[in-house]
Order: sequence, then C-alpha cells, then structure tokens
Amino acid sequence: MLLLEVLGSAFLGLALSATASRVLTRRLPSTKVVLVSGVLGALFGAYLTHFALGPGHNTLTATLIGAVLVSAVVLSLLLRPATGPRRRSHRTPFSLPSRG
Repeated sequence: MLLLEVLGSAFLGLALSATASRVLTRRLPSTKVVLVSGVLGALFGAYLTHFALGPGHNTLTATLIGAVLVSAVVLSLLLRPATGPRRRSHRTPFSLPSRG
C-alpha cells in the first residue's frame, strides 16, 4: 500500500507540475525547477497526510488528495507576477483624499 501511495503521489505531482508548466509558461521559472518542485511537494504532501491520518486510517484516496493539494501549494509559491500593461493609479499609495 505504501508503494502505491509513493508512486501515485509522485505521478500526480509530475502531472500537475507538467500541466502548470505548459499553461503558465511565462509566469513560472524553468521547467526543470517546476517539475522537481511538483514531485517533491507531492511526496511531502503524501508523507504529511499519511502521518496526520495515523496508523488506523491508511486510505489511498486521502493520501493522494493531500499530495495533490500540497503540490499545488508548492507550485503556487513559484508563480511570478503577470507582466503586461498595467493601469497606473492616479493616487499615491497611502494618501488621504483631499478636501477641496
């Protein structure tokens, strides 16, 4: 059962990171970094979920869901701000409206 959790979470992390790398190419760093981060995040998520559930609740589905969620969080930390035309604000930051 443990081998299925490890292989399944690594495969799901790889699939999620490959999809994110294709969809968000401009906002992510190099593809190698994204793939490694996705797989390692999924493996850590599987370990964390397996540890949190305890010895009596070894469910494959819950472990894989935890792996995908942690992998998605790790991949979201790699995102850079979108580049493109931005509207410039007319007010300076932290300014108070004038009365007059």
